[in-house]
Amino acid sequence: MSVVTDPIADMLTRIRNVAISNGTLVSMPSSKIKAEIARILTEEGYFESYDVVNGSLPHQQVLRMRLKYIGERRHRRPLITGLERVSRPGCRVYAKKTDIPWVLSGIGVAIMSTPKGVMTGQRARKMGVGGEILCKVW
Repeated sequence: MSVVTDPIADMLTRIRNVAISNGTLVSMPSSKIKAEIARILTEEGYFESYDVVNGSLPHQQVLRMRLKYIGERRHRRPLITGLERVSRPGCRVYAKKTDIPWVLSGIGVAIMSTPKGVMTGQRARKMGVGGEILCKVW
């Protein structure tokens, strides 16, 4: 059993690896923040669905996400083309409500942890709150 020092970076790496290999299902140990990120990415249309199921060990839950693809069978490609971890455990990145970044001029999504919960950068801008920029997805 290995210890993961940055679970969100591990989550993004697993998603990136499955997208590169044209897989459909991503599984990982679950946490509240990972489930919120999965919810946001499903609402934004990057995933078909996500669910949290009980794992093989007691008190262990597994987060499963199904990637969404576009195109025909031979020419299909994942909707997620890039993932970037912004705030890391060693270097936290915060943004005021006026400094929330646009990802690819609004095509991508910045996911933030704010005092009002985990949300997209666009929603945080509308609500007038700043917070920690967790990652960018496009």
